[in-house]
Amino acid sequence: MPTLNAGARGSFTRTQRFLLGAAVLLTAGAGLTQVAGAGQLTRFAVSGLALAALAGLVGEAADAFGERVGPSITGLTQATLGNLPELFVGIFALNRGLYVVVRSALVGSVLGTSLLVLGCAFAAGGLRHGVQKFEPQEPRLTTTLLLLAVAALLVPTLAEHLNTPAAAHTDTLSAICAVLLLVVYACSVGWSLVRGRGAERKPPPEGTWSLRLSVTFLVAASAASAAASDWFVAALEPAAKSLGLSVTFTGLVVVAIASNAVEQVVGIRFAVDGKPDLAVATTLSSPLQVALFLTPVLVLLSDVIGPSTLTLVFPPLLVAALAVSALVVLAVVFDGEYHWVEGVALIGLYGIIAGAFWWG
Repeated sequence: MPTLNAGARGSFTRTQRFLLGAAVLLTAGAGLTQVAGAGQLTRFAVSGLALAALAGLVGEAADAFGERVGPSITGLTQATLGNLPELFVGIFALNRGLYVVVRSALVGSVLGTSLLVLGCAFAAGGLRHGVQKFEPQEPRLTTTLLLLAVAALLVPTLAEHLNTPAAAHTDTLSAICAVLLLVVYACSVGWSLVRGRGAERKPPPEGTWSLRLSVTFLVAASAASAAASDWFVAALEPAAKSLGLSVTFTGLVVVAIASNAVEQVVGIRFAVDGKPDLAVATTLSSPLQVALFLTPVLVLLSDVIGPSTLTLVFPPLLVAALAVSALVVLAVVFDGEYHWVEGVALIGLYGIIAGAFWWG
């Protein structure tokens, strides 16, 4: 974590100093529980608290970063750093052959962020500020690309479950889909960066962290959250068994929420602060990156780090849930405004989907 020198100390509020101290102490505590061989529930609780503190710290840094670079680049950068825990969780799970957990966690990450987190952001921002308006062009593109990612999952899934000639080649088909998704993702990144440079931005408020300081905290806190997420998930499997949770529900809900704690805090924070453009861009950038970047990367890496290939053949209900959520989000963001009732509707849809997987 960065240290506070005399010149920088004055730019920290009491809340920011508290978050920094809590993040350092809890992350160190989570590491000590691993070294000391503490009980699984203790590791689970301490690492979960560390994640929460780190997420709050990243929220402060992302806020300052957004004031200086605008919503497009902020959303891209925040999604990249915020999904580091998800990447490490996927790698570790693949190495142990936990393919059901990986698939359900990837889908759960998209559903949790695009429905639950976006819904909480809309509800919190709408209740506090009334109807909020935002620039709809980029959110429309994001949700359109999410629909493309759903199609990339749907084709191998249908090929397998309909017993087509391609069913014997789902490994190759999944690899082809993964490469094409990465190409589309690279194009979308280039578009976002070009658009972000050309956007007109207001000067940041007095006292806002410098770009260098905000980036330093973003990188350091996100890296620490990756370690904390690994500890959290390592203790999660035995804890889930003791609580009677199914493997699919654990990956879809618990692992996805734990490894995306950063986005959950940041998007809601922007909405509460009356920054709808940043709230929408930051929140939707995360599921897009999971769908277009993280998922295909794990597919291509699975042959190297796992016992077998991770294919894009998913349970049909998971793919259907993704398709429904992408269509609903597209409908919600299309008009460029939101209010709290729309947020409640998104949260309700997430609850319905999660409930369908409670039994596995």
